[in-house]
Amino acid sequence: MEALWLQSQQVAHSEMSRLTGISSTTLTSSLRAYQEGGLEALNPGGFYRPPRDVGRPQETVAAYFREHPPTSVKHARATIATLTGVRRSPNRVRLCLKPIGLKCRQVGMIPAKADAEVQDAFKKAALEPRLEEAQAGHRAVCFVAAAHVVLAPC
Repeated sequence: MEALWLQSQQVAHSEMSRLTGISSTTLTSSLRAYQEGGLEALNPGGFYRPPRDVGRPQETVAAYFREHPPTSVKHARATIATLTGVRRSPNRVRLCLKPIGLKCRQVGMIPAKADAEVQDAFKKAALEPRLEEAQAGHRAVCFVAAAHVVLAPC
C-alpha cells in the first residue's frame, strides 16, 4: 500500500524500493498485479497452505487401527501414509494414536543367558495350569510373538 501511495506521488521505482524495503522485482510485480486486478490482487492470501491434517486422524484410519493395531510408531506411520497419502513425523503419529486409545508401550528385555531348568519349572508350574484354565473357558491367555528378539533357544 505504501508503494502505491509513493507511485501516486510519482516517486522513482528505485527510490520506492529503497523507502519500502521491497526488492525491485517484488515492487514491479506488485504494481503490475495492482494494475491488472486492483486491491484484491494485492491480498496476501495467495500463498501455499498445505491441507490441514494435524488434528485427530480420519475415521478410516481410526477404524483400521482398531481392527489392526500397529506394532510400532514406524508401522503406524507407514500405514497412515498408505491409507491417506499424508506422511507424518513420528511425534505427530503418536499424538494421532492417542485419541484412538493406542499408546506406546515399554517392553522388557529377555535375558541373554536363558536357564533351561527355570524355564521348564515355569512351564510346568505356571504356564500349563493357566493354559488348561483357558481351554476350560475360565481364563484368557494372550501370547506375544517375540521370535525376533529371542537371544537363546528356548
